[in-house]
Amino acid sequence: MWAVTILAVLALIAVDFLITRRPHEVSMREALGWSAFYIALPLAFGGWIWATFGSDIGVQYLTGYLVEKSLSVDNLFVFMLLLTAFAVPAALQQRVLLLGIVGALVLRGVFIALGAAVLANLSWAFLLFGAILLATAVKILVDQVRGSSHHVEVSELRSVRLIRRFMPVTDDYRGSSLSVREGGRRMLTPLAVVVVAVFAADVVFAVDSVPAVYGITSDPYLVFATNAFALLGLRALYFVLQGALSKLVHLGYGLATILAFIGVKLVLHWAHGIWAGVPEIPTLASLGVIVGVLAVVTATSLYATRGSKDPETPERVAAAETEAR
Repeated sequence: MWAVTILAVLALIAVDFLITRRPHEVSMREALGWSAFYIALPLAFGGWIWATFGSDIGVQYLTGYLVEKSLSVDNLFVFMLLLTAFAVPAALQQRVLLLGIVGALVLRGVFIALGAAVLANLSWAFLLFGAILLATAVKILVDQVRGSSHHVEVSELRSVRLIRRFMPVTDDYRGSSLSVREGGRRMLTPLAVVVVAVFAADVVFAVDSVPAVYGITSDPYLVFATNAFALLGLRALYFVLQGALSKLVHLGYGLATILAFIGVKLVLHWAHGIWAGVPEIPTLASLGVIVGVLAVVTATSLYATRGSKDPETPERVAAAETEAR
């Protein structure tokens, strides 16, 4: 299963690189087609998991996938601001996203392996993961209330400062090249800088994403599969939701609720191992809570932004463009 899944992921990445080898602006039709494919594929795989290994494993996979997908939608906000702040040409945006996603997959693999080792050898790791999710939930909630949940200061990104300190960067983009040779020296292009910025953002995302899905299932394979499927569809999903992202104004409240719920679930699981009388939250109940929370925040977001074509986007774009200058 591991070998087949990894080969399938590599094959899908290779196809994505072939698609993006010639920079072009992504049409809505193309984005919708690939988004449909990357939603149908994991759901079909989930159906096979359910039929082959039973409903319990099937529910774990589907719940984990739903958690990862909802978290990835929030990640798209940051990607949108980074691409705007770096003034990435429309034709190059999907290549930036793809390179960032490949880096994220490698990073998630490392995090998943470490998480599995920790959970297998340290019983209190469930308590630690639960605490991480609860702390993350509080931070997301505070940022949402303050209205700064997706603020990006490009000049404050350590990765960007480090690159510009040790490597010269060209003033403009050079197609899909990450580096060029000018005046006898190697120089990075802005494309390389924004890819590193996206990858650095992925590091932060992995800190809450991996513990969150471990709160649903302790099977490292399911954790990897749900992460891989959620990430692979991000490139196309970005272009589908690009105009609608700003309408999900209450998504932060939903994600904070979901992460806090899973954090409590992990803490209860740890406590149950010490005191048998402590109840545990079934995975099926977790699925119901997550679906319900996402449905509520989507409905309230659409209601709150009714009649508005693109709330908050002009201010965000203007701020990002000012920083880029």
